[in-house]
Amino acid sequence: MFRTIKIIISTICLLYASAHIQAQKEYKVACIAFYNVENLFDPYDDPDIRDEEYLPEGDRAWTKKRYEEKIGNMAYVISQLGTDKSKSGASVIGLCEIENKYVLEDLVKHKYLKERNYEIVHHDSPDRRGIDVAFLYNPKQFELTDTASFELLLMDGEERKYTRDILMASGNLDGEKMHFIVNHWPSRRGGQQRSAPNRNKAAQLCKSVVDSLMTIDKNSKVIVMGDLNDNPDNKSVTSHLMARGKVSDIKESGLFNPMIDMYKRGVGSNAYRDTWSLFDQMMLSEAYLDRNQDGYFYYQTKVFDKRFLKQKSGKYKGYPFRTFSFNDYQAGYSDHFPVFVYLLKAK
Repeated sequence: MFRTIKIIISTICLLYASAHIQAQKEYKVACIAFYNVENLFDPYDDPDIRDEEYLPEGDRAWTKKRYEEKIGNMAYVISQLGTDKSKSGASVIGLCEIENKYVLEDLVKHKYLKERNYEIVHHDSPDRRGIDVAFLYNPKQFELTDTASFELLLMDGEERKYTRDILMASGNLDGEKMHFIVNHWPSRRGGQQRSAPNRNKAAQLCKSVVDSLMTIDKNSKVIVMGDLNDNPDNKSVTSHLMARGKVSDIKESGLFNPMIDMYKRGVGSNAYRDTWSLFDQMMLSEAYLDRNQDGYFYYQTKVFDKRFLKQKSGKYKGYPFRTFSFNDYQAGYSDHFPVFVYLLKAK
């Protein structure tokens, strides 16, 4: 009897020791982020785009001072992303609603970001408002090997509707090959249902990019990010991009969308008419889901909704604290909260 008890106690001790060792295992952390910076225009006239309201003499009196305040606000937010688990912050960041490379250069050299030496990937889009998507990366963590821009062709009868391209950046994160696809899908102007076909086409284009990567390597590590102007449960995401919230539902070359569960729980990244939406999304290929691999694996998704990013009072209390309320300058941040995912890798 004594011998049996002794064996049981020894077994329990071994199991406890094993669990303790597992708990002490150390991981590298990588933060992958996306932020809709809401109309980051410079104060200078570009005759090729519709930037009239973002000029000193425009409706929003977009002076150099206001522009510099906006740059500072955006730089500060980006500097905070992921720092609760990674001292170096975000390794890569997708952005949308930026006017040109000039504003990106001002952004990355701001005092809040200067020490990280973020590099820029940007291609001009044919969007009628002149807003583009972009990609920033920390060269100490990510080695860029390739970029590409994919044009979204939309037609209204015989007339073309100009919108944002889709941007892809490929490279090595801590030596591991990865692909990042940055999106800003067409807006809901004219109503959700009427405009839905445009976002479906954007989803199809994005899916074709993912498929091309998977054709080359079925185990490709791909992260799709962006302001989709649709929620995680809309058909553009679920049917055309084939993103699923359950691992068991992921089909060939499909994507895992952790935002589906978040959206069901009422989490949002932007608000309109008392309704929260989760247009800003991060999706990952299946290769990230195995936690026993040697490379980076998916750990967690966050909406960065710190108190300083929220309207503090009034009718829109709790909403994202914007740069403007209509044409009334607020000196805020953006009408969207940033989103990000954490990736882990055993040291």
